[in-house]
Amino acid sequence: MTQLTQKDLEERNQQLEERTPQELIRWAKDVFGSRLAAISAMQSAGSIVCCMMGQMKLNIPVLFVDTGVLFQETLDTRDRIQKEYGLEIVTLSPKQTMAEQIQEKGVLYLSPEGQEVCCDLRKTEPLHAVADQYDGIISSLRRGDGGKRAKMPILSVDPKMNCIRINPLATFSNEQMEEFSANNNVITNPLHDQGYPTIGCNRCTTPVLPDEPKRAGRWRHLGPWSMYCGINATDVEGGTEGKVDLSLDLIDRILGRETDYVI
Repeated sequence: MTQLTQKDLEERNQQLEERTPQELIRWAKDVFGSRLAAISAMQSAGSIVCCMMGQMKLNIPVLFVDTGVLFQETLDTRDRIQKEYGLEIVTLSPKQTMAEQIQEKGVLYLSPEGQEVCCDLRKTEPLHAVADQYDGIISSLRRGDGGKRAKMPILSVDPKMNCIRINPLATFSNEQMEEFSANNNVITNPLHDQGYPTIGCNRCTTPVLPDEPKRAGRWRHLGPWSMYCGINATDVEGGTEGKVDLSLDLIDRILGRETDYVI
Protein backbone atom coordinates (compact mmCIF):
# COMPACT_ATOMS: atom_id res chain seq x y z
CA MET A 1 0.00 0.00 0.00
CA THR A 2 1.08 3.58 -0.67
CA GLN A 3 0.33 6.70 1.35
CA LEU A 4 -1.62 9.65 -0.05
CA THR A 5 -2.11 13.02 1.68
CA GLN A 6 -4.27 16.05 1.00
CA LYS A 7 -1.24 17.90 -0.34
CA ASP A 8 -0.72 15.15 -2.91
CA LEU A 9 -4.17 15.94 -4.29
CA GLU A 10 -3.57 19.66 -4.87
CA GLU A 11 -2.67 19.48 -8.56
CA ARG A 12 -5.38 16.95 -9.32
CA ASN A 13 -7.96 19.14 -7.60
CA GLN A 14 -6.95 22.07 -9.80
CA GLN A 15 -7.34 19.89 -12.90
CA LEU A 16 -10.85 18.80 -11.85
CA GLU A 17 -12.06 22.27 -10.90
CA GLU A 18 -13.88 22.91 -14.21
CA ARG A 19 -15.55 19.51 -14.44
CA THR A 20 -19.33 19.30 -14.17
CA PRO A 21 -20.86 17.25 -11.34
CA GLN A 22 -21.85 14.53 -13.80
CA GLU A 23 -18.31 14.41 -15.20
CA LEU A 24 -16.91 14.09 -11.69
CA ILE A 25 -19.33 11.28 -10.81
CA ARG A 26 -18.37 9.38 -13.96
CA TRP A 27 -14.68 10.04 -13.28
CA ALA A 28 -15.11 8.60 -9.79
CA LYS A 29 -16.82 5.49 -11.17
CA ASP A 30 -14.05 4.99 -13.73
CA VAL A 31 -11.34 5.38 -11.08
CA PHE A 32 -12.82 3.49 -8.12
CA GLY A 33 -15.08 0.98 -9.86
CA SER A 34 -16.95 -1.32 -7.47
CA ARG A 35 -15.09 0.22 -4.51
CA LEU A 36 -17.13 3.42 -4.87
CA ALA A 37 -20.26 4.47 -2.99
CA ALA A 38 -22.16 7.68 -2.39
CA ILE A 39 -23.44 8.92 0.95
CA SER A 40 -26.63 10.91 1.44
CA ALA A 41 -28.66 12.20 4.36
CA MET A 42 -31.59 12.78 1.98
CA GLN A 43 -31.31 16.55 1.99
CA SER A 44 -31.49 18.80 -1.09
CA ALA A 45 -27.90 18.42 -2.30
CA GLY A 46 -27.88 14.68 -1.65
CA SER A 47 -31.13 14.34 -3.57
CA ILE A 48 -29.54 16.08 -6.55
CA VAL A 49 -26.56 13.72 -6.49
CA CYS A 50 -28.95 10.76 -6.28
CA CYS A 51 -30.95 12.13 -9.21
CA MET A 52 -27.79 12.51 -11.30
CA MET A 53 -26.62 8.99 -10.48
CA GLY A 54 -30.06 7.59 -11.28
CA GLN A 55 -29.99 9.30 -14.66
CA MET A 56 -26.47 8.05 -15.37
CA LYS A 57 -27.26 4.44 -14.36
CA LEU A 58 -23.77 3.75 -13.00
CA ASN A 59 -24.90 1.32 -10.28
CA ILE A 60 -23.31 3.28 -7.46
CA PRO A 61 -24.75 2.27 -4.07
CA VAL A 62 -25.87 5.01 -1.68
CA LEU A 63 -24.99 4.79 2.00
CA PHE A 64 -27.66 6.17 4.31
CA VAL A 65 -27.12 6.36 8.07
CA ASP A 66 -30.39 5.89 9.93
CA THR A 67 -29.66 7.20 13.42
CA GLY A 68 -32.93 5.80 14.74
CA VAL A 69 -34.20 9.30 15.51
CA LEU A 70 -34.67 10.76 12.04
CA PHE A 71 -37.80 12.52 10.87
CA GLN A 72 -40.31 10.25 9.14
CA GLU A 73 -40.14 12.64 6.15
CA THR A 74 -36.45 11.80 5.77
CA LEU A 75 -37.12 8.06 5.76
CA ASP A 76 -39.95 8.53 3.25
CA THR A 77 -37.62 10.55 1.01
CA ARG A 78 -35.06 7.73 1.14
CA ASP A 79 -37.70 5.21 0.08
CA ARG A 80 -38.94 7.40 -2.79
CA ILE A 81 -35.43 8.01 -4.08
CA GLN A 82 -34.60 4.31 -3.98
CA LYS A 83 -37.77 3.37 -5.86
CA GLU A 84 -38.03 6.19 -8.39
CA TYR A 85 -34.32 6.59 -9.20
CA GLY A 86 -33.61 2.87 -9.21
CA LEU A 87 -30.73 3.17 -6.74
CA GLU A 88 -29.45 0.66 -4.24
CA ILE A 89 -29.61 2.38 -0.86
CA VAL A 90 -27.66 0.69 1.92
CA THR A 91 -29.09 1.70 5.29
CA LEU A 92 -26.57 1.73 8.15
CA SER A 93 -27.66 1.74 11.78
CA PRO A 94 -26.01 2.30 15.18
CA LYS A 95 -25.42 -0.61 17.53
CA GLN A 96 -27.95 0.60 20.09
CA THR A 97 -31.41 2.08 19.84
CA MET A 98 -31.72 5.58 21.26
CA ALA A 99 -33.60 4.14 24.25
CA GLU A 100 -30.78 1.68 24.95
CA GLN A 101 -28.18 4.42 24.60
CA ILE A 102 -30.03 6.73 27.00
CA GLN A 103 -30.45 3.94 29.52
CA GLU A 104 -26.70 3.29 29.48
CA LYS A 105 -25.24 6.77 28.94
CA GLY A 106 -28.01 9.27 29.67
CA VAL A 107 -29.30 12.00 27.34
CA LEU A 108 -26.02 12.88 25.64
CA TYR A 109 -27.25 15.54 23.22
CA LEU A 110 -28.03 18.06 25.98
CA SER A 111 -24.39 19.24 26.20
CA PRO A 112 -21.78 20.09 23.55
CA GLU A 113 -19.50 17.30 24.75
CA GLY A 114 -22.35 14.81 24.84
CA GLN A 115 -23.52 15.86 21.40
CA GLU A 116 -20.14 14.94 19.93
CA VAL A 117 -20.35 11.51 21.55
CA CYS A 118 -23.95 11.01 20.43
CA CYS A 119 -23.20 11.95 16.82
CA ASP A 120 -20.17 9.69 16.87
CA LEU A 121 -22.18 6.72 18.15
CA ARG A 122 -25.22 7.21 15.97
CA LYS A 123 -23.75 8.62 12.73
CA THR A 124 -20.01 8.20 12.43
CA GLU A 125 -19.51 4.72 13.88
CA PRO A 126 -22.10 3.07 11.58
CA LEU A 127 -20.30 4.58 8.57
CA HIS A 128 -16.84 3.62 9.82
CA ALA A 129 -18.08 0.05 10.27
CA VAL A 130 -18.13 -0.37 6.47
CA ALA A 131 -14.95 1.60 5.76
CA ASP A 132 -13.04 -1.41 4.46
CA GLN A 133 -15.55 -1.86 1.63
CA TYR A 134 -14.85 1.46 -0.13
CA ASP A 135 -11.90 3.44 -1.47
CA GLY A 136 -14.00 6.36 -2.70
CA ILE A 137 -17.16 7.97 -1.34
CA ILE A 138 -19.20 10.58 -3.20
CA SER A 139 -20.52 13.27 -0.87
CA SER A 140 -22.85 16.18 -1.56
CA LEU A 141 -21.06 19.01 0.25
CA ARG A 142 -20.86 22.43 -1.42
CA ARG A 143 -18.74 25.52 -0.99
CA GLY A 144 -22.01 27.42 -1.12
CA ASP A 145 -22.86 25.90 2.27
CA GLY A 146 -20.36 28.36 3.75
CA GLY A 147 -18.54 27.93 7.05
CA LYS A 148 -15.83 25.30 6.99
CA ARG A 149 -17.05 24.14 3.60
CA ALA A 150 -16.42 27.45 1.83
CA LYS A 151 -12.98 26.39 0.58
CA MET A 152 -13.65 22.66 0.38
CA PRO A 153 -11.70 20.78 -2.32
CA ILE A 154 -13.34 18.49 -4.84
CA LEU A 155 -11.18 15.60 -3.64
CA SER A 156 -10.26 15.20 0.01
CA VAL A 157 -8.66 12.48 2.05
CA ASP A 158 -10.62 10.90 4.86
CA PRO A 159 -8.00 9.23 7.09
CA LYS A 160 -10.55 7.70 9.47
CA MET A 161 -12.41 6.04 6.59
CA ASN A 162 -9.13 5.44 4.72
CA CYS A 163 -10.73 6.64 1.52
CA ILE A 164 -11.06 9.59 -0.84
CA ARG A 165 -14.14 11.79 -0.58
CA ILE A 166 -15.41 13.16 -3.89
CA ASN A 167 -17.54 16.31 -3.78
CA PRO A 168 -19.04 16.70 -7.28
CA LEU A 169 -21.27 19.60 -6.17
CA ALA A 170 -18.39 21.56 -4.63
CA THR A 171 -18.64 24.38 -7.17
CA PHE A 172 -22.43 24.20 -7.65
CA SER A 173 -24.03 27.55 -6.80
CA ASN A 174 -27.41 28.04 -5.14
CA GLU A 175 -28.79 29.14 -8.50
CA GLN A 176 -27.49 26.00 -10.20
CA MET A 177 -29.02 23.89 -7.44
CA GLU A 178 -32.43 25.51 -7.94
CA GLU A 179 -32.22 25.26 -11.72
CA PHE A 180 -31.25 21.58 -11.73
CA SER A 181 -33.94 20.72 -9.17
CA ALA A 182 -36.63 22.51 -11.17
CA ASN A 183 -35.58 21.14 -14.56
CA ASN A 184 -35.32 17.56 -13.30
CA ASN A 185 -38.18 17.53 -10.80
CA VAL A 186 -35.78 16.32 -8.11
CA ILE A 187 -37.30 14.44 -5.20
CA THR A 188 -36.73 16.59 -2.12
CA ASN A 189 -37.36 16.17 1.58
CA PRO A 190 -40.69 17.94 2.30
CA LEU A 191 -39.20 19.41 5.47
CA HIS A 192 -37.25 21.84 3.29
CA ASP A 193 -40.56 23.55 2.52
CA GLN A 194 -41.42 23.69 6.23
CA GLY A 195 -38.57 25.93 7.35
CA TYR A 196 -35.77 23.36 7.59
CA PRO A 197 -32.83 24.39 5.33
CA THR A 198 -30.76 21.51 6.72
CA ILE A 199 -32.11 18.38 8.37
CA GLY A 200 -30.59 16.05 10.93
CA CYS A 201 -32.03 14.06 13.83
CA ASN A 202 -35.43 15.03 15.20
CA ARG A 203 -33.92 15.63 18.65
CA CYS A 204 -31.48 18.29 17.47
CA THR A 205 -33.03 20.01 14.42
CA THR A 206 -35.47 22.93 14.41
CA PRO A 207 -36.88 25.22 11.72
CA VAL A 208 -34.97 28.39 10.85
CA LEU A 209 -36.28 31.95 10.68
CA PRO A 210 -35.83 33.79 7.33
CA ASP A 211 -33.15 36.11 8.77
CA GLU A 212 -31.17 33.35 10.51
CA PRO A 213 -28.10 31.50 9.16
CA LYS A 214 -28.88 28.35 7.22
CA ARG A 215 -27.53 26.04 9.92
CA ALA A 216 -29.09 27.89 12.86
CA GLY A 217 -31.53 25.04 13.35
CA ARG A 218 -28.87 22.40 13.92
CA TRP A 219 -28.16 21.89 17.65
CA ARG A 220 -29.79 25.23 18.39
CA HIS A 221 -29.99 24.39 22.08
CA LEU A 222 -26.19 24.07 22.29
CA GLY A 223 -25.21 27.40 20.78
CA PRO A 224 -23.10 28.29 17.73
CA TRP A 225 -20.14 26.10 18.72
CA SER A 226 -22.01 22.95 17.65
CA MET A 227 -22.30 23.28 13.89
CA TYR A 228 -21.37 19.90 12.42
CA CYS A 229 -21.81 16.25 13.39
CA GLY A 230 -18.30 15.19 12.33
CA ILE A 231 -19.25 12.56 9.77
CA ASN A 232 -17.46 14.57 7.04
CA ALA A 233 -13.69 14.91 7.44
CA THR A 234 -13.67 18.40 5.89
CA ASP A 235 -16.06 19.63 8.61
CA VAL A 236 -13.67 18.68 11.41
CA GLU A 237 -10.69 20.79 12.41
CA GLY A 238 -7.67 18.83 11.18
CA GLY A 239 -9.96 16.18 9.68
CA THR A 240 -7.99 15.91 6.44
CA GLU A 241 -4.61 15.98 8.12
CA GLY A 242 -2.98 12.61 7.91
CA LYS A 243 -2.87 10.01 5.19
CA VAL A 244 -4.78 7.25 3.52
CA ASP A 245 -3.22 3.95 2.47
CA LEU A 246 -4.24 2.84 -1.01
CA SER A 247 -2.73 0.68 -3.72
CA LEU A 248 -0.20 2.40 -5.96
CA ASP A 249 -2.29 1.50 -9.00
CA LEU A 250 -5.33 3.26 -7.53
CA ILE A 251 -3.30 6.31 -6.53
CA ASP A 252 -1.96 6.52 -10.08
CA ARG A 253 -5.54 6.52 -11.40
CA ILE A 254 -6.64 9.14 -8.88
CA LEU A 255 -3.74 11.42 -9.77
CA GLY A 256 -4.02 10.72 -13.49
CA ARG A 257 -0.51 9.47 -13.91
CA GLU A 258 1.32 6.36 -15.01
CA THR A 259 4.18 4.92 -12.99
CA ASP A 260 7.20 3.48 -14.71
CA TYR A 261 8.40 0.32 -13.07
CA VAL A 262 12.14 -0.38 -13.20
CA ILE A 263 13.09 -3.99 -12.63
